Amino acid sequence: MTNLYNIQQFSATDALVKSRDIKYQGFFRIDQYQIQHRLFNGGWSNEFSREIFERGDAVVLIPYDPVLDKVVLIEQFRAGAIRASKSPWMLEFIAGMFGENESPVDVAIREAEEEAKLLIDKDNVQHVMNFLSTPGGCSEKLFMYLAIIDASELSSGEVAGLEYENEDILSHVVSRQQALDWLAQGKIENASTIIGLQWLAMNYQRLVKEQIK
Repeated sequence: MTNLYNIQQFSATDALVKSRDIKYQGFFRIDQYQIQHRLFNGGWSNEFSREIFERGDAVVLIPYDPVLDKVVLIEQFRAGAIRASKSPWMLEFIAGMFGENESPVDVAIREAEEEAKLLIDKDNVQHVMNFLSTPGGCSEKLFMYLAIIDASELSSGEVAGLEYENEDILSHVVSRQQALDWLAQGKIENASTIIGLQWLAMNYQRLVKEQIK
């Protein structure tokens, strides 16, 4: 019988990619994998195929003022939410994909300025966690960071975004509690924002204490 406490007994070497073919190449890419992997009860699986959405990796940034206990959220149109949500305009944290030779912190700082006109000091950026967005069908890995900001002179209603990327982005500067209320009311449906707000709910007291010091 498998030991239930022996989690993640397999590694990447226990999965074999027999072939990988590009099935679609546009703004994003779809690859078809032929895969075989080890089984928990011993032996190997049959060879099978999976189509994987290859959209690259991205960074998520939580802009938080621990003195005023405020966060910056952005609102923008998302085509993927047309079918699944009451509104395709999503409330989110700042996020963006990697450019060539960019570090995660570089991406966070660039996207903060592009999407919310926030100028972020690199020394005020700290790593939160990494996670896979939808590993059942997408290879994307998200790198989440926190930026300590001064929100005293920020206000909601700032519009930003890059026109050549068809971005039209509205900023919301709100209390942490207001953001959590929106989450509880189902107004925030973006996965990375849900994860970020839940992390902030667990860690904001520590951040406040660190800022007071």
